[in-house]
Formats: sequence, C-alpha cells, structure tokens
Amino acid sequence: MESPQSRHRAHASKPSSVSDSIVVSHPFHPLAGQRLPVVLERRRPGAERVLICEGGPAGRVTLPVGWTDRVPAALSHRLGLEGLTALAELVAALQRARPTQRGLDRL
Repeated sequence: MESPQSRHRAHASKPSSVSDSIVVSHPFHPLAGQRLPVVLERRRPGAERVLICEGGPAGRVTLPVGWTDRVPAALSHRLGLEGLTALAELVAALQRARPTQRGLDRL
C-alpha cells in the first residue's frame, strides 16, 4: 500500500523564485487584474498546472495557469473550424477541376 507521503511526491511541485509573480486574468475572479507573488507551482493529476500565490487579505490562493497571464497567447495564424472547412472545400474543388493525366496525353 502506498503511503500518503509517497502519493504527495507523485504530484510535481517546485518552489518559485522570490521575484516570480503573475497577473490574474480571469475576468470573474475577485483578484482579476492584480499582480500576485507566486509561492509554488504544482502539476495536478491530468497534467493541469496550478499556481499557489499570496493573495494579500485573501491569504494564499490556488489558480489554474489558464486564469493568469502565463497562458500562452493564441496563435492568430491558426485556422478555426470554419477556416479549415473552407480550405477542405477549396482543395476538393481544385482537385475536381484539375485535368487528369489522361486528358493531358491527348493534347
């Protein structure tokens, strides 16, 4: 049987540097827009990363990385579903319109 201590070690966490801080970006969080010092970074089961921060009067708060300014910016050059669908339709139309090799032999 696994001891509680060994289970605790299974969840990776690392101390944060003293100058490390984040800005809460989730619009409905009570600390939205505030810069908080990061105490610890932890990976939860399912690979979700969370940050444990000093929240001032609120005490320590745990925030998913996606609720902070550390979330990677979305790449603007990636296509959404509508763009990919339109691209697939264009490729199919071009393939239908392309002369076949047999048709080129007759020229």
